[in-house]
Amino acid sequence: MPVGPTLLVFVSFSMPEPALERLVDQAARTGATLVLRGLVEDSMQKTVARVQRVIGQRKVGFQIDPQAFDRFSITAAPTFVLLKAGAVAAPCAAGTCFPASSFVAAAGDVSIDYALKYFRRTAPSFSRDAGVVLAALKKGQP
Repeated sequence: MPVGPTLLVFVSFSMPEPALERLVDQAARTGATLVLRGLVEDSMQKTVARVQRVIGQRKVGFQIDPQAFDRFSITAAPTFVLLKAGAVAAPCAAGTCFPASSFVAAAGDVSIDYALKYFRRTAPSFSRDAGVVLAALKKGQP
């Protein structure tokens, strides 16, 4: 089965709670993965507790990956990164990198659907991939 596009949403616990809640809800419906830069107060236990509070019973992928912030040059949260279906990483200084033509990114306090529609308007080569994730959001399941 071919691998579809991947949506990563780079977040921070310093974001306003309603914005984070909205992104968690939409990530559960689209299969997006939420990415944190690091630990809450340098504690894995506090981080896990905070993640569990935010996610609740929703099925959401969550990872702590400071190198991903470097890999995609993330400087603000939230930032949305859409990787094309079949994008292949290669070794680089940040561990693994993707060619610039294999992903598109946008930052701002917006919803996942807004970011995907923005990608469709501004990056035509990503229109199909954005459409796949938007369709999942509309169905309400990944």
